[in-house]
Amino acid sequence: MTTVRLAADKDTGVAVVTLNRPERLNAVDADMARELAGVWRELRYDDSVRAVVLTGAGERAFCTGIDRDFVVPQPSSPYMQDDPLLTIGPKANGLWKPVVAAVAGMACGGAFYLLGESEFVVADGTAAFFDPHTTYGMVSAYESVLMAERMPYGEVARMMLMGTAERISAQRAHTIGLVSELTAPGAALDAAVRCATVVAGYPAQGVQGTVRALWAAKEAARAQAFAQAPHLIALGNLPAERQAELFAGRRREYRLR
Repeated sequence: MTTVRLAADKDTGVAVVTLNRPERLNAVDADMARELAGVWRELRYDDSVRAVVLTGAGERAFCTGIDRDFVVPQPSSPYMQDDPLLTIGPKANGLWKPVVAAVAGMACGGAFYLLGESEFVVADGTAAFFDPHTTYGMVSAYESVLMAERMPYGEVARMMLMGTAERISAQRAHTIGLVSELTAPGAALDAAVRCATVVAGYPAQGVQGTVRALWAAKEAARAQAFAQAPHLIALGNLPAERQAELFAGRRREYRLR
């Protein structure tokens, strides 16, 4: 079974990309990382697709970041790091067609690579956002940078630093601007497709130029922050075995705010 589904409506010009590992809460493994990059590159050449909706299969999660069973070998040098999630987003693959994210259930950790490269987020009432990195002895670097562009500083700082102790509710996410539209449970995908259909009906060159301009607005600061990320991760992350111990002993309680 493919880990990413692609369905395109030639009449509306909208494609729906679905993360398709619901049994693993749509966590990203090697296959999904590779398939996502391939889908974004494929959509660059399909002129019949003028807007994209990104969602997750199942009701429990949009995406829960990298799969804990996905082991990524790392060089010993702090100056060299491999992060497969850096290549899973549309912008990382040179796609400047607008992407609308439709979120239901959990969106956490590495999910922010995808949300950070989407134009805006539509979520239903079941959506909840959090970042577990600090709880398990890891630095939240790339995720923090991307979310700092989406949320007030205090909100993103609290989310990243509180780890698994708190989750941002869909309502709170809408209030602070992370989510642009809040829907009833189960209705986020339809709402996102409606938005994408409107945008797909406009001249593509103007739309794509606007997407590129919006991304450029903070591109220099983002690039500088990303340049610091590998060193911060190398310095701040606990050894993998200690991270695994903390993950195995995790507590299930959390506060929804």
